[in-house]
Formats: sequence, C-alpha cells, structure tokens
Amino acid sequence: MELSVVMPCLNEAETVETCVRKALGFFAEHGVDGEVIIADNGSTDGSRQLARDAGARVVPVAAKGYGNALMGGIRAARGTYVVMGDADDSYDFTALLPFLEQLRDGADLVMGNRFKGGIAPGAMPPLHKYLGNPVLSFVGRLFFGSKIGDFHCGLRAFRRDSILRLELQTGGMEFASEMVVRSTLAGYDIREVPTTLSPDGRSRPPHLSTWRDGWRHLRFLCLYSPRWLFLIPGLLMMAIGLIAGIALAAGPIRVGDVAFDVDTLVGASAALVIGFQAVLFALLTKVYAMEEGFLPHDKRVQRIIDNWSLERGLVVGGLLALAGLVGLVASLSHWQVHSFGQLEPRHSLRLVVPSATALIMSFQMIFASLFVSILAIRRRSHPPVTDAVDEAAGVVDAAADKVRSESEAEEAAASARTDVEAADDAEDTTAEATSAETVPAEAGASAEGADKTV
Repeated sequence: MELSVVMPCLNEAETVETCVRKALGFFAEHGVDGEVIIADNGSTDGSRQLARDAGARVVPVAAKGYGNALMGGIRAARGTYVVMGDADDSYDFTALLPFLEQLRDGADLVMGNRFKGGIAPGAMPPLHKYLGNPVLSFVGRLFFGSKIGDFHCGLRAFRRDSILRLELQTGGMEFASEMVVRSTLAGYDIREVPTTLSPDGRSRPPHLSTWRDGWRHLRFLCLYSPRWLFLIPGLLMMAIGLIAGIALAAGPIRVGDVAFDVDTLVGASAALVIGFQAVLFALLTKVYAMEEGFLPHDKRVQRIIDNWSLERGLVVGGLLALAGLVGLVASLSHWQVHSFGQLEPRHSLRLVVPSATALIMSFQMIFASLFVSILAIRRRSHPPVTDAVDEAAGVVDAAADKVRSESEAEEAAASARTDVEAADDAEDTTAEATSAETVPAEAGASAEGADKTV
C-alpha cells in the first residue's frame, strides 16, 4: 500500500465523516492505493461508528494526547507514506497530491505551510496567527537551523519508516515540534508545500489551549537545545561577571555620577558562578542526550569529553581551590593585622569575594568531572544488545555444525572400518593362493618318490 491518511480523533462526530470521504475521494481520483485511519483517543459521541461507516479503519489509542493518538495511528498504518491531519475539516484532504509527489521524489518529511497557502478569515485566532506561530517557528529555525516556515502546521506527510526510526517521545501537542526538530537533527530531506487552512466545522471549542500548549512547544524547543538554554546565556554571564569582577577587584569604578564598588563586585561574582554552572550544565546535558539518542552525535562535544579526563578535572579544580584558599589566608592575615576587630568592607571584601568565588567554582569543576566520568562508566559498561532472531539463528547454526561434525566423524569411522575389512580380505586371498601353490608341489614330490620306489 502506498499511502495511509492518519487522523487523530476525540469527539469529532460533526466532521470526521466528511474528512474520511474527502480522503477516499482523493484516492479514487488519482488512483492511489491508500487507506484512512482514524486514531481514536476515547471518543464518546459516535465518532468511531461514523468513521467506519464512511470507509475508515478505526484504531483505538488508550494513551491520551495528540502525539499519542498520532503515533498509535502511524504504527498501525500499512502505507509506505503517511499523511497526518486533523479530523475537524480545517484541512483539505482532496489536495494531498503535492505532498505525495514530494514523497515520491525522495523527501522524508513534507510540511504544509498555511502562511503561504492561505488562511481563511476566522480559521486561526489572531494571537496564534501574528504571535504564537511566527515566534515559535522563528525560535525553531534559530535553535536548530531548520528552514521550515510553519512549524506547527497539522497537515504534513512523511515516510513511515523514517518517522518510526526517530522514536518520537512526546505525547501532547508538542509532538508537532518534536517531529520537525528530530527530523532536522537527523539530516532528513524536509520540504514544504503551500496548504490552506479553513475554519473548522465543529460547534464546540478546540482541544488546543493557547497558553498551555504554546508553553509546551517553547519548553520542548529549549530543552532540545542545550546550546541556547545553557551555553550561550552561561558564556554571556561568565563574560560579564569576569570583566566586572577583575575591574572592581582593583578598586571602585565611577561612571559619571554612578559609583560601582564592592556591592557590584558581589553581583559580578554571582554572575560568574551562575554562568560557569550553566556552561557545565550545557556540556552535561549534551553528553547525556547524545548517549541516550535524543540528540545526534556532536564531534566537538566528543572531542572535549575525550580530552577531559577525571584527573584533569580534579587538577583544575584543585588549582582553583588552592587559589581560593590562598586568598582566604590573605584575608585572615589582613584581619589579624587589625587585631581581629572590625574591618572596612570596601577593602576586606575585595579579598574575600574573589577567594570564595574561586572555591565555589573549584567544587563545581570537581563535581562536573566526576559526573562526566560516571556517564562514561555507564556508557562503557552496557553490553551490546543481542537481537533474539540473531541469537536463535546462531543456536541453530551451532547445532547444525555439531550434527555435521558428528556425521563426518561417523563417515570417517565407517571408511576406516571398510579399509580394515578390505585389508583382511586381501590377506585371506593371499593365504589361499599360497596354500593352493603348496598342495600341487607336495603332490609332485609324492609322485616322484613313487617312481623311484618302482
């Protein structure tokens, strides 16, 4: 079968029959060998029976959520290609040919673009049209280098095996973002075609929640990009904290009527520590995600891990701790000079704050090095997964080899016995021949003796 059209469904009795008939009409018009699958997520309004009567195959999906329903339908699909679209009659299932042509041409994922195809009046709320979708699509392009203009279009087509290979995890509305992000990171051939969006045919409110689902999309995009979530903000905070800290450690700085002194030095120290922690988190998150298969392999991160051993981390952390301890000893000496009495904060804090910062960063470095080493132990200790079919085939091959060896041994033994019997037969024949020659000779001797007697 070439094409499966999968529609998630939760109480879509008003529109599901129309959507199914449109998709079946597309198959008939263009001679496509296809099927329509309704991935039902617990409908109670008769949607299932209406879909069956219209000619669809209904697949019940117990796990709630948009992503769960779609993955249930995709796994049940029989087609080489899959088109997914909402069952609310907002997408035109009679206009699937551009998607199918791109798939036939070798694309892995074909996205619809509603902003290029046309959004009918009232089809999309203004907040989604002018803020939500454009901003989230921009974030997706910025974070992951994608060229898709409409990240959240519900009408899209893909190769079934390509999407299953990604092992998508999200079960809610963010499934739409995960499919695009994971496909981009996997290096898939992703294309875009214009599509239209019409007002849906339902009388009830949509399942989509503007702020809740918008946040879930944004959260997913951030969590899948440690570089933008941790690394870039961390490096920025480290740079600000380090520059300001070095400048203020020497003395107060005045800019016009504004004076920056030890209070700002404390803030700069906090920024340096937080930024350093964020950079370490970016590295740890990337390593973990690479090992678990959530993110593709990164040669730059792998090079850092290969060159950064536990011992080196402990040495660097130890040097930072030593610098901090030296500073604290110096501050204690300064305090002793003043007979352990009250100190002038503007002078004493210029020693204490950098020393404490160095100590904090030393322990951050040591703990991060230990954690990376733990990840490495876990990575190396896992045995390779043995496929059950391969293992069974190996057992069968070993048994066949054993039977073959036993057969060859029996044949060799039988051949040896045959050779021995043949040798015995040859000896018997030789002995008989010798006996036959001796008898005539003895007979001749007797005759000669008789002649002499006569």
